[in-house]
Amino acid sequence: MSGRARLALSAYAATLLAAGALIPLVEGVGWLVQAAVLLGVQSGVGALARRVPLARTLTVAAQALVTLVLLTLVFARDHALFGAVPGPQAVMRLGELLVAGGEDVGTYSAPAPLTDGIKLMVVGGVVLIGLVVDAMAVTFRSAAPAGLPLLALYSVAAGLSDGGAGWLWFLLAASGYLLLLLAEGRDRLSQWGRVFGGTSRTRGGLADGLSGAGGGSSPVRTGRRIGVLALGIALVAPLALPALDSGLLGGNGPGNGKGSGGGTISAVNPLVSLQNNLNQPENREVMTYRSNIENPQNLYLRILALDEFNGSEWRSSTRRLTDVPDRLPQPAGLGGDVSVTEVRTNISASRSYQQTYLPLPYPASEVRVGGRWRYEPEGRTLVGDDGQTTRGAQYEVGSLVVEPTARQLAAAPSPPEKLFREYTQLPGSLPEVVAETAAQVTEGAANAYERAVKLQDWFASEGGFTYDTTVTSGTGSSAIARFLRDKEGFCVHFSFSMAAMARTLGIPARVAVGFTPGTLKSNGAISVGLRDAHAWPELYFEGVGWTRFEPTPSRGSTPSWTRPELPTDTASDAAEPSADASTEPSALPSADDSCPPLLRQEGGCGPSQAAGAAGPTDRGTPLGTVLLVVLAAVLALALLLSPLLWRIRTRSRRLGSAGRTPADAAARTLAAWREITDTAWDHGIAPDDSLTPRKAAARIVRLGRLDTAAAESVHRIAGSVEQVLYAPEPRPAGGLAGDAAAVRAGLRATAGRGARLRATLLPRSSVRVVWAVADRRTALAERWAGRAGAGRWTARLRRLTRQHG
Repeated sequence: MSGRARLALSAYAATLLAAGALIPLVEGVGWLVQAAVLLGVQSGVGALARRVPLARTLTVAAQALVTLVLLTLVFARDHALFGAVPGPQAVMRLGELLVAGGEDVGTYSAPAPLTDGIKLMVVGGVVLIGLVVDAMAVTFRSAAPAGLPLLALYSVAAGLSDGGAGWLWFLLAASGYLLLLLAEGRDRLSQWGRVFGGTSRTRGGLADGLSGAGGGSSPVRTGRRIGVLALGIALVAPLALPALDSGLLGGNGPGNGKGSGGGTISAVNPLVSLQNNLNQPENREVMTYRSNIENPQNLYLRILALDEFNGSEWRSSTRRLTDVPDRLPQPAGLGGDVSVTEVRTNISASRSYQQTYLPLPYPASEVRVGGRWRYEPEGRTLVGDDGQTTRGAQYEVGSLVVEPTARQLAAAPSPPEKLFREYTQLPGSLPEVVAETAAQVTEGAANAYERAVKLQDWFASEGGFTYDTTVTSGTGSSAIARFLRDKEGFCVHFSFSMAAMARTLGIPARVAVGFTPGTLKSNGAISVGLRDAHAWPELYFEGVGWTRFEPTPSRGSTPSWTRPELPTDTASDAAEPSADASTEPSALPSADDSCPPLLRQEGGCGPSQAAGAAGPTDRGTPLGTVLLVVLAAVLALALLLSPLLWRIRTRSRRLGSAGRTPADAAARTLAAWREITDTAWDHGIAPDDSLTPRKAAARIVRLGRLDTAAAESVHRIAGSVEQVLYAPEPRPAGGLAGDAAAVRAGLRATAGRGARLRATLLPRSSVRVVWAVADRRTALAERWAGRAGAGRWTARLRRLTRQHG
């Protein structure tokens, strides 16, 4: 193996070893296999380009072009021209996937699910780093700076991972870099012959400076020692530095206390990813649950409440955390005369869903969950402690279904003064149009309940608002005013605006964030996906507590206590669990009772299954699909490079040394002449079979503007051809391969950049393959079908291609 080939192989291995640091960040390792194949094709193209040889910049450009084609074929083939050519639509598709991948990175914690966007980021990133490393270390022969992109790849992975087995990935990445340096050192030293070893230390020996047996340490061994020393320092130094404990989102969540009653919850806003979830092309499942509630459509899964509005955003206040009690306290403000039913729900979170807050039905009365969780009493939420997340969590929740009547809400007394002051605070930056609009909408309402219902109905149906998830998701005062003016937005705009307007009317309000009830599956479980992410306002009424309203059109379900057609004094019995379910906490709703009418009509309600949480159904990309895509990429690349590969193979066969007889020497001479004429043809000088070798050589020299050395090589080979063809005793000359190489170099030196590129990638002489196929087809046709006219078509094809060659 040549030194450059060994260096290219080392660059390939170093990139893959550094890419191993990305394994803890995403689920599965199929992406690494895909990246290895694409990286191998990219490295192979570089090796072929250097063997041609192409200019250094053209070599890198060819690798970059092939890389773009491969990524297009793998990730955007449906939008590409002919399935592989990266046109405008394919480039736009790749851009969309990159944007989606960035949003997924902001949504999931490590290890994240291998979505199409994340896969493009990791595979494309590895291939791009491999291109830079190959260009620096192999094409430009500078391996030491190639450690910078390798360091960047490892640093990004180390900064985003949770530190699991970080030393192993560092050792692998460092070993790859040392391997690259060692390969470059051997390549450089091999050009000097034997290693200078310094003074001999053998007894009585003389220092000749060339002895390989001397005791002096060679530069290779010295390089190894320096590398090992640097690696040791790099491993020991971090022990004295502060650690950065962060996940894919840059933190493990709020809460820092481990003892009872300690710790605080900081202001964390989960709305950063809510709009991204609503716009996902695939409604990826994040959790499933089973409940004994009669109507699951009222079972919202609440993550936390945003109770502080500072004019620029809604966020959760800083609160004290406590240990999770066996039985959660009675909800604030809930009186004894309100109809309440307790239900049980078993929830199973997907391993791809990692959230610091535990989704719970509100208000929860009891939570049975494993792991390190803390309780925040004001919002009645559970928060992960010391890196605890919902990933793969399975837990059971007891919760209250509160069913107030319209009369109870309308007759609610004034809230406590402290609660009123805290939850009606508004920033001075809030435009006056917010309060003015709230007053206009609720004009004529007799109490706070009627004002709240009027606000909800105005947003949901009467105000002319349009639900649109593509609208810019602002959360501040100006965003609310813009939403009231444009009347376009999604749940964030509706809930924030209603909560702010309720506060201007003196109604305590906050915004809850979580998930709508989800979709009933045929096995009786309910699936909650990313698109079920939601935000809704909660308004406080003394005697009932925090009460859900639904101002967002076409989302969730309208609470029964806000419907004008149900102003009864008795609570709806829709939330009553069945007799069996009340005694069995994990019992399932029957298909007839829990299934929505529309789904029941379509036959989508199956029989109930055994109790217990349902497992998530996420699946990654099948390995067979990955292998088929990679195979298609290799075949497409081979097709694109077939003229180049054929030309390289033909040149090598013509100029090779085969046989020692005079006949063999004559054949080699004629093959060398054919190679020169084809090389001239590739550079735009079409062959003229009517000329003698001597005149053909003069024509090549004149049209190709060859220098003296190249011209002498052309005439020397032409003279050898005349000797072989016409001399009584032919004397074939030697050095034919060197003369052919000199002519080729001379033609490339005088040709333009475009001509050189075409001569390499699309050589004109490759039409001989078409001629050979036509001749073979003609021979077969004459042999089996006796078609006498096939030869005329072959001759016509020859004349046509020669005229336009």
